[in-house]
Amino acid sequence: MTKKQLSVLTLLSILIMFLLLLLSRRLWFRADLTANKAYTLAPVSRNLRNEIDENVRITYYRSAKLLSIYTFPSEISDILREYEARSRGKIQLTIKDPGNDFSEAERFGLIPQQLQNVGQDEASFSIIFSGIVIEYLNKIEVLNWVDSLDTLEYNVTSRIRSLVSGKRRELGVIAPEDQKTWNEYYGYLNQAFAGAGFSVVQLRPGEEIPDTLPVLFVLGGAEELDEYCLYRIDRFIQLGGRVFFGLESVDVDFFTTWEGRLKIDKGLLSMVSYYGITLEPGLVMDKASLLVPYRDYSQQLKLIRYPPWVAVMENQANYAHPLTAGFGGVDLFWACPLYFTLPESGKVNGDVIFTSSPEAWLMKDNYSLRPEESALFSYGAEETMGEKILAASLEGIFPSWFEGVDKPKRYRGEWIEGVWEEVEDELPPMPQDPKETRIVVVGDVDMGGPLIQYSQVQESTNINFLLQAADWLGKDDDIVGIRNRQSGTGRLDRITDERKRAGVIGFSRILNVFIVPALIAIFGIFRIFRRTRGAPRTFAGADSLQIIKRSRKKEDKDDL
Repeated sequence: MTKKQLSVLTLLSILIMFLLLLLSRRLWFRADLTANKAYTLAPVSRNLRNEIDENVRITYYRSAKLLSIYTFPSEISDILREYEARSRGKIQLTIKDPGNDFSEAERFGLIPQQLQNVGQDEASFSIIFSGIVIEYLNKIEVLNWVDSLDTLEYNVTSRIRSLVSGKRRELGVIAPEDQKTWNEYYGYLNQAFAGAGFSVVQLRPGEEIPDTLPVLFVLGGAEELDEYCLYRIDRFIQLGGRVFFGLESVDVDFFTTWEGRLKIDKGLLSMVSYYGITLEPGLVMDKASLLVPYRDYSQQLKLIRYPPWVAVMENQANYAHPLTAGFGGVDLFWACPLYFTLPESGKVNGDVIFTSSPEAWLMKDNYSLRPEESALFSYGAEETMGEKILAASLEGIFPSWFEGVDKPKRYRGEWIEGVWEEVEDELPPMPQDPKETRIVVVGDVDMGGPLIQYSQVQESTNINFLLQAADWLGKDDDIVGIRNRQSGTGRLDRITDERKRAGVIGFSRILNVFIVPALIAIFGIFRIFRRTRGAPRTFAGADSLQIIKRSRKKEDKDDL
């Protein structure tokens, strides 16, 4: 090869490498070896480019101080870079260190955190950021603080879709019971909905439900919601609105006496039964239950297994249902059993979401539920032992609970020309052609309340299920399955058992320090032995013999 050819080949090689680097922004390949593909985007996230008309701008504000201490900023950056690479130019990523100038980050509403710096003589604090701003046209979504991959993809994908489609992630809530208000009793759930990007509309019983509202949560209300209130809900369903019902047939006064009683239904339970799911009077008791701390009569603190608090395991879910994608179990507090009573029209289909264990039974009377009286809980268990449905869904065109009857009436007082008169609040008519819709029913009103602090699993599992229910009801089926994906990085610091952790660390050291070098040495020796064995044998005077042979061949040619 000439010098000129070598120069041309070198230039072509440099050009090819440069073009490959440019192409790498469009083509993306990663080997994800984690158990549940924590670093691989779901199909809905990879295909967001098909929904985006204008460019989406993602800015990740991360403080340099975090990079020297934690691994999560790099992991988050990697996931966001994959969004950019998969989008084919539709998503543009910028990673910024706010440094000492917080004005830009705070302008977007990012909330900083304090990081304690421990020195030899004194402790100081640093202001740090790890937040994401997503911009599309003139609209903005903000993730104030991100420190793990657990729900990162869910939050980013759902917010991009909301910005691009122009549809707000909105839901309405009716929480009619006086002691279980939305802002206080369901405070955990309220914060979770806000954190997931939902705008929550609180509705008073009987208040008009906006036709544009996609999803409605009804939490309790068997004794509070009268026919006028139920008409509003029924009409919402007839118009295609999707509803989550958290219901109970037994009321437990756990604020004071821990005594229970059957609820007097004003129509809510009957209406839901007419749609296709009936609550059986009674409470579910289950051997798969939570541990409850309590003080006995001698004021000694004890822990007992409490059957009325049901622990639903992963294997008790219907994994064919979209709602149980990534299901990590839930805990229910004084749950009531369900069974199907589907309409004869055949236009409604029902599916079980999850059940109790096979070792569950029913308490149908004498609702004394104090932990110290647990010996009485198993009374009559033999007659009712077996698996119970605890959550179910319905899909189809539902019959109207108010079909063929007069609209309920309600009056309000109003001053008319100086006279106080009662004026009727007239209800709008039912639609003539009901639309297909979805309903979810869970036989518990407390799973999103403060009792989750007693949960044996992560507090987020109940909340995650309720968030996934909101997504499924809102017909975001394709993003339901990505919310519960855990990072699953396989790092040694995630092994909590000290003996197992020490064993794994010891094996890793032996593998890297001894086994791998030994295998490399053995492979080298084998290669040397193989080459030596295959080489031709030589002996003293061999070179002279070759010279004599060549000279004789030359003499023979000269004679010819």
